[in-house]
Amino acid sequence: MAKIIKLDDALSNKIAAGEVVERPASIVKELIENALDANSTHILIEAEEGGLSQIRIVDNGDGIDEDDVETAFFRHATSKIRTDRDLFHISTLGFRGEALPSIASVSHLTMTTSTGIGPGTELKLEGGVIKSKAIAKARKGTEIVVTNLFYNTPARLKYLKTVHTEAGNISDIINRLALAHPHVAFEYYHNKKEVLKTSGNGDIRQVIASIYGRSVAKKMVAVNGQSLDYQISGYVAMPELTRASRQYMSLFVNGRYIRNYSLARAIQDGYHTLLPIGRFPIVVLSIEMDPQLIDVNVHPAKLEVRLSKEEELGQLITTAIKGVFKKETLIPTVDTSKRTQRPEAKSEQLSLSFEQDTTPRPETVLQVRENPAVSEQESREIVPKSKMEMESKEEPSISFSNKNVDFDDREIEEEVNEQPAAQVTQHVEAAPLERIPALYPIGQMHGTYIIAQNETGMYLIDQHAAQERIKYEFYREKVGQVEAQVQELFVPITLECTAQEMATINEHMDELHRVGVFLEVFGTQAFIVRSHPTWLPKGYEEETIREIIDYLLEHKRVDLAKLREEAAILMSCKAAIKANRHLRHDEMYALLESLRKSSDPFTCPHGRPIIVHFSTYALEKMFKRVM
Repeated sequence: MAKIIKLDDALSNKIAAGEVVERPASIVKELIENALDANSTHILIEAEEGGLSQIRIVDNGDGIDEDDVETAFFRHATSKIRTDRDLFHISTLGFRGEALPSIASVSHLTMTTSTGIGPGTELKLEGGVIKSKAIAKARKGTEIVVTNLFYNTPARLKYLKTVHTEAGNISDIINRLALAHPHVAFEYYHNKKEVLKTSGNGDIRQVIASIYGRSVAKKMVAVNGQSLDYQISGYVAMPELTRASRQYMSLFVNGRYIRNYSLARAIQDGYHTLLPIGRFPIVVLSIEMDPQLIDVNVHPAKLEVRLSKEEELGQLITTAIKGVFKKETLIPTVDTSKRTQRPEAKSEQLSLSFEQDTTPRPETVLQVRENPAVSEQESREIVPKSKMEMESKEEPSISFSNKNVDFDDREIEEEVNEQPAAQVTQHVEAAPLERIPALYPIGQMHGTYIIAQNETGMYLIDQHAAQERIKYEFYREKVGQVEAQVQELFVPITLECTAQEMATINEHMDELHRVGVFLEVFGTQAFIVRSHPTWLPKGYEEETIREIIDYLLEHKRVDLAKLREEAAILMSCKAAIKANRHLRHDEMYALLESLRKSSDPFTCPHGRPIIVHFSTYALEKMFKRVM
């Protein structure tokens, strides 16, 4: 008996659907691509319950002849290619003839279509089997309604996410296609609510504004480049506008959205050192090339392609982006009407990371005049001294952001001057353990390193790292004690989001409430924040809330312990003294005494060493006093 058999069409279509139709968003993508190939200028998308209940797509394209309606649902039936040669000159988004039969095989599908000449045709299918065919209205274009998705493949339903997630995935697909085809008007409604609407006038920047918000669109600059084989055009965000993941980098090749790590890397190389570590730009980049230079038939969903001369293309992208920023003034414009922000300055660089693995250490008492409540000095705007220098060119890599922060380099002077050394060290005897010996300051080098001594030799202490450790332990204890206290904002913070981000945030709203961040829907694509947790760093409330939102979008959760840990690091670095800050002898002594009483006086919160010891023997050997 023969073991090898030919699968029937129904079974083979279900197998093909496993590759083509992963989730409702896959259906939306395939049907919109068909509409675009049919020269549509207006496409309406409606989805119910994340596309699980119903997907409806209406276009004004060429339509399908009555004679071809049934053939369109045969496997590998297509009007896009006819010979082997056509495979190497593909200029359409669809060409395999798998989409319609695959979708129909796992759903109930109704197609109503007309070429505008004569009556239209309505075809109904269930599980890929034609149930009825009738005459319909003569409206030019095609309407497809998909219901009861995966009704005959229930195992597939187990792998679907929540309604909010699936709706977000649909939004993401539509956003990409709208960016790739700005000359087409898109309308997307989910559960009868408008999510996206574009004009179709060909202006990419208007599409960007519709998706990401006007504030983002204003910070996008045009980029163009051309070589013998490639032509690139689009918009890239100013370096100050970054996101936590690469998903905001949209690449299109001949109108097709693709994922390509090499080209994404080329975009980042174009920004070079302008991007903070662990942050990514918003980019919309369209690449036009001869279809012979691209193979789009290497991925079931056609999201990955094989490019000829990929290295040359990457170099063109990098050069074009570098050229843009050489012409631009990259000083961020601060909107002081909402909230005063500290000016950019050469100062200690710091990043807020929710990934850093920090081990809690025993609580301790800070000695350098720490007020249990945050002082007004910390929130005051103080212009940095002109002599302030960058503390170090090799800043620790903490991978959530790496933004320059202006610190108050007069705070240590105010702290020590307002309180004598005897009071500064009043808690010495209460400390459970002194992990470094008593140190006696004898001078300061370059306004950065304290030189101290004792009977064992000489010590060099990084004054910034030392006070950063002291303040970190104080703030760590303080923010750890805060529970549900919130501070009302005089002017609410507005957060503009894409439809996909809105869906994710709505799904995890309880996580945000748990950490004290309460968002209110403001229009169709924005939230407003009227209050914030009191433990957020003063002067950086909006920045920290945006980092929390970015972390939620990336990880689909919020870790309160890590948030507070990173808030303590942020506040300690902001408050610590800087390089080129000359201290008096009593200030140095107070600082060293406080460091002795800290629970871990060896490294700053970023892991950099605080103190280096030169033994007496080592010094004598250097000067040939001993052999």
